[in-house]
Amino acid sequence: MDRPWLDPALDVEARIDALMAVMTLDDKVGQTHQVANINPYEDVEALRGGRIGSSLYASGATAGNERDEGVLAGVIDEIQVLAGESRLGIPVLFGRDVIHGHRTVAPIPLGLAASFDPELVRLAAENAAAEAVVDGIAWTFAPMLDLSEEPRWGRVAESFGESPVLASRLAAAATQGFQGDDPSRPDRIAACAKHFVGYGLSAGGRDYDTVSVGENTLRNLHLRPFRAAVEAGVLSVMAAFNDVDGMPMHAHRHLLRDVLKGEWGFDGVVVGDWNGIGQIVFAGVAADDREAARLAIEAGVDLDMVSGAYLAHLADLVRDGEVDEALVDDACRRVLRMKLRLGLFDGAAAPGTRPVGNEPTPESRALARRAAVGAHVLVRNEGALPLGDEGSVLLTGSFAHEGDVLLGTWVLDGRAEDVVTPAAALTERLGDRLTVDDGRFPDRTLQLARLADVTVALVGEHPNRSGEANSVSDLRLPPGQLDLLRTLAGLRKPLVVVVYTGRPLDLGEVLDLADSVIVAWHPGVEAGSALTDVLTGDTGPHGRLPMTFPLSTGHIPTSTHQRPTGRLIRADVDHREGRYADALTYPRLPFGFGLTYSEVAYAAPQVADAEIGLESATTLTVAVTNTGDRPCREVVQAYFRDPVAQVTRPLVELIDWSVVDLAPGETKEVTFEVSATAFAYFGADLSERVDEGEILLMTGPDAARLQDVSLRITGAEVRP
Repeated sequence: MDRPWLDPALDVEARIDALMAVMTLDDKVGQTHQVANINPYEDVEALRGGRIGSSLYASGATAGNERDEGVLAGVIDEIQVLAGESRLGIPVLFGRDVIHGHRTVAPIPLGLAASFDPELVRLAAENAAAEAVVDGIAWTFAPMLDLSEEPRWGRVAESFGESPVLASRLAAAATQGFQGDDPSRPDRIAACAKHFVGYGLSAGGRDYDTVSVGENTLRNLHLRPFRAAVEAGVLSVMAAFNDVDGMPMHAHRHLLRDVLKGEWGFDGVVVGDWNGIGQIVFAGVAADDREAARLAIEAGVDLDMVSGAYLAHLADLVRDGEVDEALVDDACRRVLRMKLRLGLFDGAAAPGTRPVGNEPTPESRALARRAAVGAHVLVRNEGALPLGDEGSVLLTGSFAHEGDVLLGTWVLDGRAEDVVTPAAALTERLGDRLTVDDGRFPDRTLQLARLADVTVALVGEHPNRSGEANSVSDLRLPPGQLDLLRTLAGLRKPLVVVVYTGRPLDLGEVLDLADSVIVAWHPGVEAGSALTDVLTGDTGPHGRLPMTFPLSTGHIPTSTHQRPTGRLIRADVDHREGRYADALTYPRLPFGFGLTYSEVAYAAPQVADAEIGLESATTLTVAVTNTGDRPCREVVQAYFRDPVAQVTRPLVELIDWSVVDLAPGETKEVTFEVSATAFAYFGADLSERVDEGEILLMTGPDAARLQDVSLRITGAEVRP
């Protein structure tokens, strides 16, 4: 065979070797160059010359905020034909932001995280991949794994929340969903773990801002979800826009090349973010794009997203002796490896080989509905919910008839007409018991509320207030909404408030005014169906908060990352009465919080063994009882605290959880397997270690309502 790299009988590395042996330096650089929205009519020579390795389809740098015309699969086919006519016949890799669905849009990732259901996240990603492939997409820039404790930052909507354990498990689930066991299958696409690393700590919650953090905190918190994705086989990792302690991540050799590629053994592609290499210049660390290209390739960025710095300068840098060609070889090999793993050389990208048809189906809608129900978190209920079988209901608010808005941020291919609106779903369920009002005229809304037995008010954020480049300085509801709620509450009639949002908000006054409050995030195409299920009790609420809700904007950061300080903190006193002269300090709604339509009592936790060694494990057991008169689904949570360690450790840290269904009056014992390695952390010298001594294991319904039991670890271990 004159092109052995096209022989599927050879293994991946042998095919790469055969191809690299005939590639020129310019060919290799071409594979490291990514363009935006490639045009087969304008870029013919570049394609036939092998100078474009990949392309993304997006409306621009902040594509989550602006829709484009969609992916034209026929154009992608034309491009692949042109690429096949090049000297080496290397296919082009096409990427697009398929963040929480393609045509069938699931809740935003923060809403998916509220389900505490990795299998649900896996299935949602699997469905998104199958739909995206139809349009010629082979690569998505998801999941986003930035740990988020800064709700002013708009991109928390794309995250899985603040907990390393929750985010890590959902990272692995999403990776598995997008890629499956065989990424070359016709219904799979490559995943991308982003943004590596620390982006969730951007100063002031401002997008693209600087990050001041030490490596110990990165290793003990922020790197953990990325490592989980790497261990799950993620094919690519995206560098973050931010710097880390003064070094832009696109030039951060230690974290990218030494830790990610070296220590972890990641053999996939490190891709830059949009113009991320060019932004090294903006950060003042490089004088021009040529220097930025050198810094980025040395740091370990394999693929240059749209800056053009690699195509313009990388070959000359090698010829001038400023960059070792081995670095370019390594980057090129990684890009080729990803293409081969995706089956692009074996016809996966060939015209006519892809599946057809990706409109929402009954099956995909059922999955989206299940996910949307899981995203609904009941955070207050003084008897207004579930809605009874009798009585009139007013549904009011600007979200009542909305379709597009309820899809949330970073939806490139979902369609407003596919969305089941709250008004449509509730009208079908309640019939003439329901009156719908869009809330444009508050005086009219007030008149209708006087006539209704229950008012359901839909409030919250437009998705353009969350996502990239949409940070806020104030976490209260957008202007005008609280005024209406105050007026409705003044009627002294049952008031249910549903909050659609992409971030935790300051809900203090909302919780005081309303009888019942639901945080629904932005729930996707089945928004109205899920809301109806929850309001009526057809499916009880069981979502839990994946991020802490602060008392106010001024209380940020407030999260389970809080560690002990030099002053002794008593959980029953200091969090409530100290630290601020003008305010209390405890969260308004803690991580993991969420109510059901019943009540669950927790017994004291027990461990099977009072002490365990480094190589052994024990079981943590807690009995939970449904003391109410309705069935419920409870998310039983397990936490731990390491009271004495080499470095400060979180006051509480999620270690595991279990979702159980309880009939009225039913008691179930929930058991968690706990090994000594679960308490491993990185010490002062950045070695991973497990210490001898006491561990407090805790169980409860959320991070604030916990009972503990002591476990002793015997022996100690340090792993370099």
